[in-house]
Amino acid sequence: MVNRMKTSNKWFFSAALAALAFCANVLAGPPAGFVEIRDAAPGIVVELRYFSDDNFVGARVDGYAAERCYMTAEAARALGRVQHELAHLGLGLKVFDAYRPQRAVDHFVRWAEDLDDTKMKARYYPDVAKAQLFRDGYIAAKSGHSRGSTVDLTIVALDGGAPVELDMGTPWDYFGPRSWPTSREVTPQQRANRMLLQALMMKHGFRPLAEEWWHFTLEDEPYPETYFDFVVE
Repeated sequence: MVNRMKTSNKWFFSAALAALAFCANVLAGPPAGFVEIRDAAPGIVVELRYFSDDNFVGARVDGYAAERCYMTAEAARALGRVQHELAHLGLGLKVFDAYRPQRAVDHFVRWAEDLDDTKMKARYYPDVAKAQLFRDGYIAAKSGHSRGSTVDLTIVALDGGAPVELDMGTPWDYFGPRSWPTSREVTPQQRANRMLLQALMMKHGFRPLAEEWWHFTLEDEPYPETYFDFVVE
């Protein structure tokens, strides 16, 4: 049963990657209209987790060669407005990921195909079978992040020391219903923290994702049909 599932998954993932090869916009560097988030919105904290091994893959992800965080200028400016509003509360934003190269998405697909690699399961998907990650939508062959106007982020408290993340009830990139913004499996305070983030992001032009409290996409994204594949460096 396991071997048949692996063979089926391998064929499906390979077919998906072959199809993507014809639609990813491969570039040598950021195109005009992309900016580094901290240049456009000073004060935002960046913790680019795919540039480290602290992520669900458990290794640095393809396409992340430096801890630089790119977005379209429109999305970065909107984030700057959220950051400015939070600053009045002694709070700020921490970004985990923004623009994501298509080759990174391809890396996720290859990782999902390897059902024996579960070293990060306890932290990132304890209640979800790895064989179901693609079927259930946790891993996909395309990501809105590759269009440059989607961001994964949280709120941090700024009290003069190191920024401290507000308690959102689950870690970033946690696969499971507890990560849904409206989940009742978290405490009222954790849900209120999620709603503060969601309310401010929506106020400044982002739409949320029903399954991930940290994920937002600019409503009027400038490249709604383009999936970029330049290395983050």
